[in-house]
Amino acid sequence: MPRDLPIANGRTLANFDATYNLRDIYWPHIGQQNQTMGHVCHSGVWVDGAFSWFDSDDWGRDLRYEPETLMTAVTLTSDKLGLRIECADAVDFDRDIVIRRMRVTNTADHPREVRLFFHHDWHLWENAGANTVFYRPDHKFLVAYKRHCYMLVDGVVGDELAGAPATTRQGELGVYHWAIGQKEFNGQQGTWLDAVDGELGGNPIAQGSVDSCAGFYLGEVAAGAARMCYHWLAIARSYKAAHHLDDLVRQRGPELFLRRTGDFWRAWVTTKPLGKHDLDQPLVDLYTRSLLIVRAETDIHGAIIAATDADVYAFSADSYAYMWPRDGAIVANALSHAGYGDITNAFFHFCRKVITDDGFLLHKYTPSGALGSSWQPWMTPDGKLDLPIQEDETALVVSALWQHYQLFREVEFVRPLYRPLVVAAADFMVKFREPYTKLPAPSWDLWEERRGIHSYTVAAVYDGLRSAAHFATLFGEHDRAAEYQAAAQEIKVATRQYLWHEGERRFLRMIRVSPTGAVEPDMTMDSSVAGIFKTGMFDADSAEMTSTMDAYQKRLGINTHVGGMARYENDYYHQVTHDLSQATGNPWFICALWLAQYHIARATSLDELAEAKPWLSWTQTHALPSGVLAEQIDPLTGAPLSVSPLTWSHAEYVATMRWYVKKYEALTAA
Repeated sequence: MPRDLPIANGRTLANFDATYNLRDIYWPHIGQQNQTMGHVCHSGVWVDGAFSWFDSDDWGRDLRYEPETLMTAVTLTSDKLGLRIECADAVDFDRDIVIRRMRVTNTADHPREVRLFFHHDWHLWENAGANTVFYRPDHKFLVAYKRHCYMLVDGVVGDELAGAPATTRQGELGVYHWAIGQKEFNGQQGTWLDAVDGELGGNPIAQGSVDSCAGFYLGEVAAGAARMCYHWLAIARSYKAAHHLDDLVRQRGPELFLRRTGDFWRAWVTTKPLGKHDLDQPLVDLYTRSLLIVRAETDIHGAIIAATDADVYAFSADSYAYMWPRDGAIVANALSHAGYGDITNAFFHFCRKVITDDGFLLHKYTPSGALGSSWQPWMTPDGKLDLPIQEDETALVVSALWQHYQLFREVEFVRPLYRPLVVAAADFMVKFREPYTKLPAPSWDLWEERRGIHSYTVAAVYDGLRSAAHFATLFGEHDRAAEYQAAAQEIKVATRQYLWHEGERRFLRMIRVSPTGAVEPDMTMDSSVAGIFKTGMFDADSAEMTSTMDAYQKRLGINTHVGGMARYENDYYHQVTHDLSQATGNPWFICALWLAQYHIARATSLDELAEAKPWLSWTQTHALPSGVLAEQIDPLTGAPLSVSPLTWSHAEYVATMRWYVKKYEALTAA
């Protein structure tokens, strides 16, 4: 199920799914240590003897964000129960506190008693075992802990909550009703079932595979009246630190933390204006939302996470919660061009720390910098060493760093990165070449599915070497710069010779070269050929790119009412239909946006520039109501598929909007 509403602060991230279940709580890194492992944390309401969880069919849901913030704005309505609940959720921008506010309105014509329940399915340190939850009667809160992770559960009921001292709320502050018990063990399902009668058992402690449920009794709510409830989690490495955070919320009032977090994100996202343009407001709103979602998926220590949607674990027994250097470089580049160089600085230092002594970046990394899981082998079928890399990942980081320097001109920032990152990577790219063609040697493609010499990788290496040459010139190493430029030029010439198919009049997805130098072409049409113009190897208006991109649009377009562009012909990944006349693959947001970027790059007039707008609009109209973009969508229904949100999708949208505005300003100035 997609994650419609991620909220985060760079250390803590919480995800809500399409039915407003809290699903993921990542801490102490974005993307590392999911303290619930994606399990459902239920929320529900009891009113006059009737109970309903928020994910039931009793509710209509409108899941959005407060504009220009990472604070949710959710409305739940139930005619059956006669309730409307307006919800706001946020992770405090500075402290590791998840705060939830619910304003419950009784829409019936008579007064009724209302109770709210918040359940948590604990998997601390991503394991169900050896967890403990206990209740502190003196402070009236719950604490879940395991090793150096403490989750303190607290809340308050009342309407005077904008910072009034706790003494004015006697009888309302704290958790007075709770359940603690075991689940996923001996057939036990968990304490969330204890809530359905409106009462909770009050067990003082449980250990092992445990969960907990906190109840807040709002009392009698008059007809047409509303009552407020706040609930929060204070997260820390020790009980003392968690208790301190809880005291801050109790003393200052939870509303203050919500308000200041909203103010922070509005300031963050509005200080870098988009520029002059002729785009409709919904497109601009999605640009703003994309910046915020990209920021939510970025760890403060530099790792940019591909996705934090834990449901994909059921598909692959692993997740997207890693930093791929490719995704990270693309996201960092988009953020840099949007003006957020302070965010991307940490990403480049992260890459400097994890690059190998031989000058290449491996498959993927955890947010703490450890090597991530991989399916790419270290040996060939005949038993020889084969580097398990996608070489575009190394090259794109160097290119993104050069663009970062061009934008911000921070020589002192680049200086410690030059030799260990730029030179090391460029020296590797110069040497890692196929001997017959002089193209980059075989590696895995950007889709991580096949090994060979790929147009996208070749173009990325070409641009990475040119970027490294610029850096070498900047630091006075002119012989080194000449070496990198010469290698880049060799690769460009070889690309035209070996990856261009004269009969098809387009660039090939990839080739394989035999030990004797025989070249085997792969004729599958693949959207990744767009990398050739994106990196500047061939101009977008060149004859080669024009005919290639014409084939791209004709052969990868989705022929259903959903529309969009597929990754490549007969794409198997999450494939919905085998009727290739309808859809040769599922629509991917990045593939539609690459087509928009092509129209922008080749535009010489405002009319030509306008050809990009339908693809921007297609992206916006197929986002979730919250503004979240998935990796791909169903070609028959438009529903999100695979992970959601995908950080790369949002980064490509940000980049495309920046490309558009830059070209619009240039054309109108001319």
